[in-house]
Amino acid sequence: MTYKAGVVGAAGFAGIELVRLLARHPEFELVAATSDALAGTPIARAYPAFTGVTDLAFTTHEEADLAACDVAFLAVPHKAAMAVAGDLIAAGVTVIDLSADFRLKNPAVYEQWYAPHTAPDLLAEAAFGLPELTGDELAAAAARRAAGEAVLVGCAGCYPTATSLAAAPAIRAGLVDAGAPVVADAVSGVTGAGKKATERTHFCFANENMEAYGVGTHRHTPEIEQILGLEGRLVFTPHLAPLNRGLLSTVTLPLAPGAAPTTEELVALYRDFYAASPLVSVMDAGVQPRTASVAGTCRAQVGVAVHPAGLIVATGAIDNLGKGAAGQGVQCANIVFGLPETTGLEEIANPV
Repeated sequence: MTYKAGVVGAAGFAGIELVRLLARHPEFELVAATSDALAGTPIARAYPAFTGVTDLAFTTHEEADLAACDVAFLAVPHKAAMAVAGDLIAAGVTVIDLSADFRLKNPAVYEQWYAPHTAPDLLAEAAFGLPELTGDELAAAAARRAAGEAVLVGCAGCYPTATSLAAAPAIRAGLVDAGAPVVADAVSGVTGAGKKATERTHFCFANENMEAYGVGTHRHTPEIEQILGLEGRLVFTPHLAPLNRGLLSTVTLPLAPGAAPTTEELVALYRDFYAASPLVSVMDAGVQPRTASVAGTCRAQVGVAVHPAGLIVATGAIDNLGKGAAGQGVQCANIVFGLPETTGLEEIANPV
């Protein structure tokens, strides 16, 4: 059975990556791609990579018949998603949201970091979309959809995905000091900042430059804390690198008193943790992940090592538009619709 899919905000970087994935997905048929700014423009004219692939043109949000879709992917800024998700759910359309609107469980926390939440009822029922760590929530959503309900998934952000995949196995195994700070330093490519150029992302400022930003104030902080149970203990510092796409997070975790694993033991623990996760690869001891090795895919690479100072250093590499956004959205949709989670995502990054 083929399911009809629409992408709201399809002209942005995450949105057009969704278009790319859905255009060749064997079970989802892309029937609507919205962009008020590019309405009427063929997708292949705005993005020539789609020449010979699709004749679909962008439509306005209002003109798109999203109510006729089985699933709508929302690739829009925060606040915009919660304004439209309710109507889509009421029309029987399952919603996969790539924004921050349905990630944080506590509306008060959302308000503290973003704005007042205008759909707290939907927030309470949304499944969190990080399949390797919240598979139970997605399985419950899949059961509800199979019973005839339209469901809502709030997909994890890019920084929280890489950081949490790197740190979760050690934390959940009880190897990390429960009273000590956890430090996450993460580096992202420029597409993570969205399509509109700013003084930070304009080529002349981003090229040949690296800088930290949002120090102590980045909005992904509470999301990472929620996933990993680190409320008040996370020191998260994001950095911008002159890459188109790619994200690497390095997480420093103090060992719990009495814990003394070897690097080889940690690698074995991580591989066991992710044994049922086909899109996560745990690197051999002494080998670290590379962003180039996952670019263009929904895969994640994770590395882990013991530091002689009594620390675990865990690293996670993803494509910020793939596993950090569009690919993760498709992976979650696959699960919710009862498909193998890798459907349409079997990719190998360009080796060079």
